[in-house]
Amino acid sequence: MGFAVSAESYDRFMGRFSVPLAAVFADVAEIAVGGASAVLDVGSGPGALTDELLARGATATAIDPSPSFVAAARARHPSVEVVEGVAEALPFADARFDAALAQLVVHFMRDPVLGLTEMARVTRPGGTVAACVWDHATGPLGAFWAAVASLHDGPGEPPSEARRPGAHRGELADLLQAAGLRDVREEPIAVRVAFADVASWWQPFELGVGPAGDHVAGLDSAARERLRDRCGELLPEPPFEVRAVAWAARGTRA
Repeated sequence: MGFAVSAESYDRFMGRFSVPLAAVFADVAEIAVGGASAVLDVGSGPGALTDELLARGATATAIDPSPSFVAAARARHPSVEVVEGVAEALPFADARFDAALAQLVVHFMRDPVLGLTEMARVTRPGGTVAACVWDHATGPLGAFWAAVASLHDGPGEPPSEARRPGAHRGELADLLQAAGLRDVREEPIAVRVAFADVASWWQPFELGVGPAGDHVAGLDSAARERLRDRCGELLPEPPFEVRAVAWAARGTRA
């Protein structure tokens, strides 16, 4: 999976969507401005959500499995505890945090229920566990994977992220409930990102980030050009906006 990349590459590819999403997601998780709560950012990446938590006055702690992302987050926020590790084995004491959040991470966990269960374990009773995941069809990669599917002529189904957990209505809430959270609520959230042209939208796909970047990296130059052109046909006339929808769910630790 294409996350062994620099923080700069990730920021250019997904940061353009994850940064504005962080504010919307923090609202869903009810992280109050000036609330001074202790919040764990699980799968923090280079720190889009960590930035938002700090701006709200929270005491943020971050964890991510990527050494390059951990190094970037530590450099950006020297005062924040940033740990290298995975959601399924959080190296924190029980009930340490007021809330544990996972932005755009659950669908990449090896075991989402275990990861969310661990998030609940390190959250105090009555605290919040929340997660969000891009909707497969209407997230920021919807046009890309639709273009991939339309050009697919090999055996089997075309590559996609459709089967990743949480990418469809109701799935994220089911995962939180399976992890033992109570009073679980799920809702769609969205951000809009403007692009001057198709080239500025497409170029970060060539940086090798995530499954989409892996797919592009595996194409020869002619196939890559066909895919880029097909994406341009599916996108609105430039300049255009991409409305990216994610599913967000929150629950309370018993």
